[in-house]
Amino acid sequence: MSKGLNVHSEIGTLKKVMLHRPGEELLNLTPDDLERLLFDDIPFLQVAQAEHDRFAEILREQGVEVLYLEQLTADAIDAGDCFDEFLDQWIDESGLKGHHARKAVREYMVDLKNTKGTKAFVDKTIAGLRRNEIELPSIGAGSLSELVGADQDSESDLLVDPMPNTYFTRDPFAVVGHGVNLNRMFSVTRNRETMYGKYIFKYHPDYKESPLWYRRDAAFHTEGGDVLNLTAHKLAVGISQRTQASAIDKMAQNMFWGEHADECEIEEIYAFNIPVSRAFMHLDTVFTQIDVDKFTIHPGIMGTLQVFKLTKGAQEGEVKIEEMNDSLENVLNKALGRDDVQLLKCGAGDPVAAAREQWNDGSNTLCVAPGKICVYQRNDVTNDFLYKHGLDLLVVPSAELSRGRGGPRCMSMPFWREDLA
Repeated sequence: MSKGLNVHSEIGTLKKVMLHRPGEELLNLTPDDLERLLFDDIPFLQVAQAEHDRFAEILREQGVEVLYLEQLTADAIDAGDCFDEFLDQWIDESGLKGHHARKAVREYMVDLKNTKGTKAFVDKTIAGLRRNEIELPSIGAGSLSELVGADQDSESDLLVDPMPNTYFTRDPFAVVGHGVNLNRMFSVTRNRETMYGKYIFKYHPDYKESPLWYRRDAAFHTEGGDVLNLTAHKLAVGISQRTQASAIDKMAQNMFWGEHADECEIEEIYAFNIPVSRAFMHLDTVFTQIDVDKFTIHPGIMGTLQVFKLTKGAQEGEVKIEEMNDSLENVLNKALGRDDVQLLKCGAGDPVAAAREQWNDGSNTLCVAPGKICVYQRNDVTNDFLYKHGLDLLVVPSAELSRGRGGPRCMSMPFWREDLA
């Protein structure tokens, strides 16, 4: 497989994808921390891992090379000889306060890397740290500010928060063409996940030359679930709970006029203004493409939408914006140059089934090839409806994975798709 990235659509035959196998970060979830860590429930790790392993196996059976975030990061750290740089940044972004606590954590993590290797170190940065794992200085040592800082979260057994959302690899960055949107995410809890992408695209031998269309130190937040590659030249982005309009402005400026603009093939960006709610968290919870002419959709998106079409202007730095108020079907037909787009409703249009199966990401699917899609097993009403419309379904067990509120698309970041003819 070639080095670098190549994603010009949502449906071209998938050749290489990045996943993260759920790990001990899920064991550091407690009921008291769920809301802060953006979870509704605590998945049973052993079953979640078995389900995720089956997901990866299904992809391999289709000829897809499966990469893992944790191994890519470890390889990047080793290749770039940047362990100290990574560790210092991880500690800075962990929320740890006080010189002595930070020193103790640093010594623990250095020892872990030296004894168990870089991959085990990366796994631990994702898993988080409990207070009883580290020998902290006794009361009376250090400064007053350190003692106050150490004590302010004393009701929690966590010294460094885990990153339980990491198995949703779609969001921290998004591959567009041969480059990457390295995101600044909506929540502090999840924004730490973008560190791994930073080091992969800065140091990994296969990916360090990839241009960045967006950077994690940008002023506005955006997430990969809001980015859909419609064609090699047309991009859909959601203005949503997690992606700001100003971030799309910056993205367009970078793609059309930035330092790597000559490497960017995007000519049109369609910004979909979708409701700000949990059900419409990202654009890919509203619709995902599953064939050249078919999309799965959330029934709530039917009706007139406000969509903005952004294109490169004639003057230096100019971005032209055209407002479109039309149905999703018409907007997609125009963007794809078609007149036959079909919108297949989650829950087969039944309002009760749609509400239940949308909660379990019934319209969030991963296309492996045109008309061949990964779906969650538990969404049986939607799956039967898709099967009757001629789709080839690759069914992923999902009793525990679905508790994180993300589907097969959310759990995957394509690195290489074959271009469509």
